[in-house]
Amino acid sequence: MSQNSVVESQVNLNVKFFASLREQVGTAELHLRAANLETLLNELEAHLSEAGFEHLLSPNIRMAVNQDLVEGNWREAVLVFADGDEVAFLPPVTGG
Repeated sequence: MSQNSVVESQVNLNVKFFASLREQVGTAELHLRAANLETLLNELEAHLSEAGFEHLLSPNIRMAVNQDLVEGNWREAVLVFADGDEVAFLPPVTGG
């Protein structure tokens, strides 16, 4: 391994799905291990149905980490997680 390599450890994450997204993915919460967004997406793909995973990738789905919304397109964000982080997926907000 070169000195420039960064090794990221897998950490425990609490992943939550809110409102209509809960029904679309088939669960309210998962406990997964991931180091970063890429490994989290791999874990979600392995644990959710194909249709449920596709719902998460919809352009109008928002992501929050520890109750802070990820700005912009979270799918392109560089996110590294800490042990115990809460990752939430939120459907579009509707109002009347």
